[in-house]
Order: sequence, then C-alpha cells, then structure tokens
Amino acid sequence: MLTSFLKALSQAFDPRFRRVLLQGIGLTLLLLAALTVLLVWGLEVLTPDSVTLPWVGEIGGLDWVAGAGGVLVMLAASVFLMVPVASAFTGFFLETVAEAVETRHYPALPHVTPLPWSEQIREASSAFALLMVANIAALAVYAFAGPLAPILFIALNGYLLGREYFILVAMRRLGRLRAKDLHRRHALRLWLAGALMAAPLSVPVLNLVMPVLGVATFTHIFHRLTRPS
Repeated sequence: MLTSFLKALSQAFDPRFRRVLLQGIGLTLLLLAALTVLLVWGLEVLTPDSVTLPWVGEIGGLDWVAGAGGVLVMLAASVFLMVPVASAFTGFFLETVAEAVETRHYPALPHVTPLPWSEQIREASSAFALLMVANIAALAVYAFAGPLAPILFIALNGYLLGREYFILVAMRRLGRLRAKDLHRRHALRLWLAGALMAAPLSVPVLNLVMPVLGVATFTHIFHRLTRPS
C-alpha cells in the first residue's frame, strides 16, 4: 500500500493530475455554494419576519438571523462534506488519472477502451450519492462521538473510498462483476488503503489533493493485485 501511495505521490505534479484537481475543487465549491444559498433561502422563507412575545413586544429580523445561522451551519458541515464531495467529483475524471498512471508506470499494458461517458457518469454518480448520503447521515453521529469522531470519519470514508475508487479503477479492465469480486477478495487490504487515503482528509489543502492521489494509488494497487505471480 505504501509503495503504491509513494508512486502516486511521485506523479503529483503531472499536468493531468493538476487539471483533474482543479476541476474537482471548482465543482465542489460550486455545489457547496449552491447548497448554502438553497438552505439560506429556505430558512428565510420558513421563518417569520418577526414574532410578538408577552411583556417583550415585537422582535424583528428573525429571518435574517435564520439565514445567518444557515450560513454558519453550512460552514461547519463543509468541514466534513468538502472531502466526500471532492472525492465524488474526482470520480467523474477518474479515467484521466488512471490513464496518466498507466502511461507512465505501465507502458507495456494493452490499450484499454475508455468506458462510455454514459457509464462513467452513472458509476461516478452512484459513488457520489453513496459518499454524500453516508457522510450526511454520519454528521449526527460525529456530533455525539466526541473524540471518537475522527476515528469514525476515517473508518467510514476509508471503507467508502477503498470500495468505490477500487471498483471504478478495476472495472476499466475487468468489467463491473469481476471488479466487485476482486474487491471482495481483498476487502480488508483495500479498506486499510482507503483509511490511508482518508486519514489526511482532515488536513486543510491536503484534503483536496488526496482524492486524485487516491485514484492513482488504487490504480497501482489494482495492477499489483492482478499482475501474474
């Protein structure tokens, strides 16, 4: 696992990696900004402008307070959601990263026909939905987990990244069914590899680079697992 990660890290400044990184970050920021606007708008619509309390009188500006609270909630939630969203968007450009790795490190491999765009979008969208739903659901658990929250975060995202990234990489050459079977046979190793990817996700800036390095790392792991013994 460490060897695969170091190989991926050695290619970190590849222009193709950089392009996918910038695309993933841009789409992530756009989505989180759209969610923030939607939340603020919803809170302001549902919250009355003012209320009248006995012995106090009218209190105004409640819709503004609710909107400001929505922004703060999204800023806090983004600490956890930025990573799975960026990871999921990187899946849309997985072919570019995997091809760059194979061109540099495995030039003798036969050319693989890229998956049709419709299939790439479907598979990446499925991974996106799973990552988002799981991490949104986990926010409530993190709130009550105290010091265990980082461990739960790494365990959850380690499993999800290990599963989704590896299957997406492997199915390029094996097809979905054989890719899932290969993941099942090496599930623990791939979970640990995913945890290695998930551990730095709480470090600012580094957490935005890890999804691209994760795809590259799992590309190396795939070829290590499938090379002739």
